[in-house]
Amino acid sequence: MDIRQVECFAEVARQLNVTQAAKTLHVSQPSLSKTIKNLERELGAPLFYRGSQKLALTDAGEAFLVNAKKLLAAYDNLTSELNDVIDLKRGEIKIGIPPIIGAAFFSPFISRYKEAHPSIDLLLTEVGSNKIREGVSEGALDIGLICNLPTHKNKLDMIQLLNDPLMLLVHQDNPLAEKQTIDFAAIEHEPLILYRHDFSLHDKIMQACAEYGFEPKVVCESSQKDFMIEMVEAKLGATLLPSRICGQIENEQLVAIPFTRPEVNLELGMIWNKENYLPYAVREFINMSEAINV
Repeated sequence: MDIRQVECFAEVARQLNVTQAAKTLHVSQPSLSKTIKNLERELGAPLFYRGSQKLALTDAGEAFLVNAKKLLAAYDNLTSELNDVIDLKRGEIKIGIPPIIGAAFFSPFISRYKEAHPSIDLLLTEVGSNKIREGVSEGALDIGLICNLPTHKNKLDMIQLLNDPLMLLVHQDNPLAEKQTIDFAAIEHEPLILYRHDFSLHDKIMQACAEYGFEPKVVCESSQKDFMIEMVEAKLGATLLPSRICGQIENEQLVAIPFTRPEVNLELGMIWNKENYLPYAVREFINMSEAINV
């Protein structure tokens, strides 16, 4: 038994006339009669009483019609919902983002996608890159934005979205604020407010310092860029932030200085699990992200 047989039966049962039902279904009368007979043979019971005047449903036909209507309604709902998913009229995407990214980098993706597909829900989870990779690998997240691209992809696939150099952010009273550019070695004796040790940028900064032969003077660690900026404003120390973030800071007391030779960059990438099924909404998000210049 297939859904087409059930549809044919329901139409004949509605009209109790094979000729009229055949016209409605756009099939020939002999073909429709054969379909009904095959269905009756499969069920092992007659569905219609074929009298001299017109068709009538048998007891078995009456019982089958009740369930046929439920089956066809469920099938219509199934196909409608499936089409909605394919047409991106419903669905959700679970996305992991690190705190350092925030609106400075992520808003172009959100606004462009929501404008094109307003019915898709975007569920954002703010965690570190390591947790994001774990969530994507295990299927808890559909997509992850990470600040360090994995060298060994394994079951992850990815695209690089941004490579943004870090700048030194200082208070205007800091003597370094007068410089147009600065060498990385100049921060050796600066009190620094850095990302927490579980951030990939923390490791990159520490590695760069080690290559210059010094250990930085870290006075504070945080996962929140706004807090780091406030600490610089309070003259607690200097910090290193991506140039995109520095360009959005509207505070005359703070000065962002580019390094003569950028030693550390924020690498923003998007990852997903290539071994898992990717819903239509997720695939569209990835495709649109590749086309956006952040």
